[in-house]
Amino acid sequence: MELFRQILSIDSTSGRERQMGEWLAANLHAPDVQTFEVGDGTVNVLLSWGTPRVVFCSHMDTVPPYIPPQFLEDRVLGRGACDAKGQVYAMYQACLRLAAAGRSGFALLILSGEETGSWGAKAFARTPFRAPLLVIGEPTEGKMVIASKGTKSFGLKFIGEPFHSGYPQYGRSAVDDFADFLNRLRTAGFPEDPELGATTWNVGELSSPNPQNILSPELTCRLYFRTTFASDALVRDWMRSQAVPGRLEISERGGDAPARYFTMPGFPSAPASFGSDAPHLTNFRDKIICGPGSIRTAHRDDEFILLSDIEKAIETYIRIYENYN
Repeated sequence: MELFRQILSIDSTSGRERQMGEWLAANLHAPDVQTFEVGDGTVNVLLSWGTPRVVFCSHMDTVPPYIPPQFLEDRVLGRGACDAKGQVYAMYQACLRLAAAGRSGFALLILSGEETGSWGAKAFARTPFRAPLLVIGEPTEGKMVIASKGTKSFGLKFIGEPFHSGYPQYGRSAVDDFADFLNRLRTAGFPEDPELGATTWNVGELSSPNPQNILSPELTCRLYFRTTFASDALVRDWMRSQAVPGRLEISERGGDAPARYFTMPGFPSAPASFGSDAPHLTNFRDKIICGPGSIRTAHRDDEFILLSDIEKAIETYIRIYENYN
């Protein structure tokens, strides 16, 4: 567990993970260790035991703020314990056990930038590396993900007409336009998906810095959708229909489509509503998403992972390797 403590003690909040990558490359041991520049100042790390057929993979970056680790009797708390340094640690331990048993043909890929756009995954996809199976570590409660939602991100700019707030009839508040837009969004009626359920969305980076006594001249925000097979194209089309020249500008900021993933008999499975690096890692034929911890504790200030779940995950990763080869 000392290694896990050291990994959790390094602040690798997205954008600051280079130190983490360099530390991992220097302190994790494998016959072959490589680092790859992502292009934004961060690095990816690849540890290989022979020519890999199975590649275990997770990400080193975490959401803010950094929270130091606490080791309790049955669990570990701290930023990244559940998402996703616990997965990195479990995968590395699985690799060490496989190597000690004389196995080869596997690797551990540790990526940067997953939480902010999968920049490390996109960079690695541009390398010539190829392998049959990718095993992505995310907090899935030890279940293999059958299918996961897609993502769609938009930048919104509402343009108002500023005026003295005592006389709102002579202007138009961008905040009011934003509120009207949210009401339309709530009643848009995107269909329920039989596999992935409802389409959800979240507003982030909301800004309207007008004084309280002046109607807002401008409001900007990001809108982030979790889309389903039933709604992915509908969300894009609906958003395009909402743009109004001079009042609402909408920019499409990318995302990925909902996808189905490789599963194996004898392993529990379930759909997932979160995204991962998997859609962007096109270097692999088959992709499994599976890992310890629960998404319900990820990104929380009380984020934690059970020590028993880490041990189960190590055994699961070894079984995946054995069943695939």
